[in-house]
Amino acid sequence: MGRLVPAVTRALDVLELFLQGEGTLSAPEVTRKLQLPRTTVHELLTTLAARSYLVTVPEQPGRYRLGVRTYQLGSRYAEKLDLAAEGQQVAREVAETCGETVHVAILEDTEVIYIAKVDSTHAVRMVSAAGRKLPAHCTSVGKLLLAALPEAELDARLDGRELVAMTDNSLTDAAELRAALAVVRKRGIAVEHRESNPDVSCVAAPVRDRSGRVVAALSISVPMIRWSEEREAELAQLASGGADALSGRLGHHRGQV
Repeated sequence: MGRLVPAVTRALDVLELFLQGEGTLSAPEVTRKLQLPRTTVHELLTTLAARSYLVTVPEQPGRYRLGVRTYQLGSRYAEKLDLAAEGQQVAREVAETCGETVHVAILEDTEVIYIAKVDSTHAVRMVSAAGRKLPAHCTSVGKLLLAALPEAELDARLDGRELVAMTDNSLTDAAELRAALAVVRKRGIAVEHRESNPDVSCVAAPVRDRSGRVVAALSISVPMIRWSEEREAELAQLASGGADALSGRLGHHRGQV
C-alpha cells in the first residue's frame, strides 16, 4: 500500500464532515471538529471552493456547503452501479459469516425477483435460484418491500388481487397482510415463518439507495431444524448489517432520511 498524502486526507476529512448531516459549516467549526490549524483549514476550504467541491452560502457569510462537483461525482458513481453485482458481493460476505442462504430481491408489481443469491454451506439448505419469482406476500423480502410502498401505491397493487397460498402458513387475507406490513414498518425488518416453503424461515432487512428509498431487500433463509428465537435475533442483526452495507454501496448513509 502506498503512502497516504496528508493534504488529500485532510481535504477528504473536510468533505466527509458533511456526511454527518451538517448542511453548512464555517471555518471555525471545521477547525474545531478536525483539530487542524486555522491556516490549514482556510487553505483547504479555499481550494475546495475553487474546484467547486464547496460553495459559500450567500445568505450566511463565512459558511460553506457542498458544491456541484460532489453531486456530479455521486451521479457518475450511481450510473455505474450494478445492484445485482453489488448485491452478490454483499450476500457472499453475509453468507460467509452465518453459513446460511442469503438472497437479495427486488419488487416487481406483486412479486419479488431474486437478483442475487449465495447458498448455505450446510448439507440441509434452501433450494432456490437467482431470477426466480415468488408472490411478495409469501416472503420476508416481499413483505418488507410491500411495507415500504406509499399507501396509495400499495392499494393499487393489492386491491382486487387474490393472495395465493404457497404453504398452509401463507397470508391469504388482505387485512391480515396489511396488519403484518404494519408490524414490518414498526420493526424495520420482516420475518417469514414457513410461508413460502414449509421447511424454511427467513428474515429480511431493507436496502436503500442514495435518496433513502427502499429499492431491494436482503434476506437470510434457514431450515427449521436450525431455527430458534435466539437464531432469529442473531440473523436479523446480521441481515440488517448486510443491508446497510449494500445500501452504503448504493450511496446511502446510515441516519440519512
